[in-house]
Amino acid sequence: MKDHRAGEKKVTEDGLAAFRAFLKSEFSEENIEFWLACEDYKNTKSSAKLSSKAKTIYEEYFENDAPKEIFKTSLLEPPPAGYENVSNVVPPYSAFSAKGEPEGDLVYVNYGRTEDFFKLEREMNISCTGKIVIARYGKIFRGNKVKNAILAGAKGIILFSDPVDYCAPGVEVYPDGWNLPGGGAQRGNVLNLNGAGDPLTPGYPAKEYTYRYKADDGAGLPKIPVHPIGYDDAKLLLSNMGGQAPPEGWKGGLNIPYNIGPGFIETFNTTKVKMHIYTNNKVTRIYNVIGKIRGATEPGWRPRRTIIFASWDAEEFGLLGSTEWAEDNAKILQERAVAYINADSAIEGNYTLRVDCTPSLNTVVYNLTKKKTEKYSNYPVYHSVYETFELVEKFYDPTFKQLLAVAQVRGGLIFELADSALLPFDFNEYAEALRTYADSIFSLANKHKPSLHTFEVSFDSLFTAVKNFTEAAQDFHVRKKHLDMSKHIIFAPSSHNKYAGESFPGIYDAMFDIENAKDQSKAWEEVKRQISIAAFTVHAAGMTLTEVV
Repeated sequence: MKDHRAGEKKVTEDGLAAFRAFLKSEFSEENIEFWLACEDYKNTKSSAKLSSKAKTIYEEYFENDAPKEIFKTSLLEPPPAGYENVSNVVPPYSAFSAKGEPEGDLVYVNYGRTEDFFKLEREMNISCTGKIVIARYGKIFRGNKVKNAILAGAKGIILFSDPVDYCAPGVEVYPDGWNLPGGGAQRGNVLNLNGAGDPLTPGYPAKEYTYRYKADDGAGLPKIPVHPIGYDDAKLLLSNMGGQAPPEGWKGGLNIPYNIGPGFIETFNTTKVKMHIYTNNKVTRIYNVIGKIRGATEPGWRPRRTIIFASWDAEEFGLLGSTEWAEDNAKILQERAVAYINADSAIEGNYTLRVDCTPSLNTVVYNLTKKKTEKYSNYPVYHSVYETFELVEKFYDPTFKQLLAVAQVRGGLIFELADSALLPFDFNEYAEALRTYADSIFSLANKHKPSLHTFEVSFDSLFTAVKNFTEAAQDFHVRKKHLDMSKHIIFAPSSHNKYAGESFPGIYDAMFDIENAKDQSKAWEEVKRQISIAAFTVHAAGMTLTEVV
């Protein structure tokens, strides 16, 4: 008897293919979505929800002018080679985004900086109120872009990585090079905390006993939906934008006009953009991994000082692990900690070693390193699905010598700080930095020279304090073997860009956009107050370095 199972399988496959073709020809995607909506309606118990769903079905499918979907952005990034069968890849999203379905005209807002929104509103007379805005990544922290959009009245914001900012010239996109593919989207949190950490327990460790704000009342949580997309999708959205041409410096690397809007060109002038964001924020447990090498001297081969190694959990959700641990150990850290070495982002290109540190550590870092320029300093695939082991192995560091070098520099720095009899701080470097910061902030203030005179604003006390600090630092290094170290704070995160810091932030913030302050007298009084605070702080710091009589 002949076996017909193979033939039956072929008939089944052919029949299934024919049936699929029939479904596609007879039932459009809209019809299938309508049927699913009706099924959802039948399964709804609440009368209020029934009414709402019925209204949605009517507006979407029966009303004469019901909207028709023209284009939908990609939910997932195209998987990199070798990862096609990985099923648990998290789709691109913005952590802590508000949920919602805002709909409206689209407005292109460049990088979404404060000055970008000022240009739109004050110079171009374009309002973002009630609009959905689209901004490119770069220049400032993504959370500040969201905050600025909220302040401008936008009801949603879309973020994308423009090739001009995230693609190196002459380099192919991954996997043929290390540039970001058009479908790649940058993930990340969009919190706007004054600092970092759990938005439900600001300033306190997130313990079981800690009082928590309600989810909607958390500190720094955005009130509008936020979503990241790839530049291929962004090109489709931006290519038919109407409105005014972009100002100088607003064009990116896509071959499109970059018109501002609001809305699209005449052919699509009734077209709107609608966001569908269904985030689900919840409290969950995180785990830091902490290891210690106990110090011999403070307390007591072991290093003189204790070294703590930490692997922080939930870093991309607003530095949660590290911040909550620091809040929980704040008293001990204030009394005993001498330095923190951040091991995040070891390699972001192959140009040269870049170290950001407080000025007093400049000398010890310089002595541990040798400068050698290579090629390019950027990391286009940041926070995308294309951050793979193969990317580093094939393009960034094939021999892993650069990673080894970074590890050696970090290890050397830790050793110097942990085992030196006297901490290797160079306060002459700090004094030089203070002079630079003071000159810079004074140059900024001099743009308002008439107002400085009118409102009797003087920087003399600040420069005197810096001079005194410089003299004290020089004297300290003559006597430093007999002195204890002291510390003080002179920096703060920029209120306009969380990625960056500002020197003399109180003065900087007081003068930011001061020419548009309604009450000029009050505004410049605040500048004077901030100068006195800065002068006192620097003077007090200098006093800690002087010899006690």
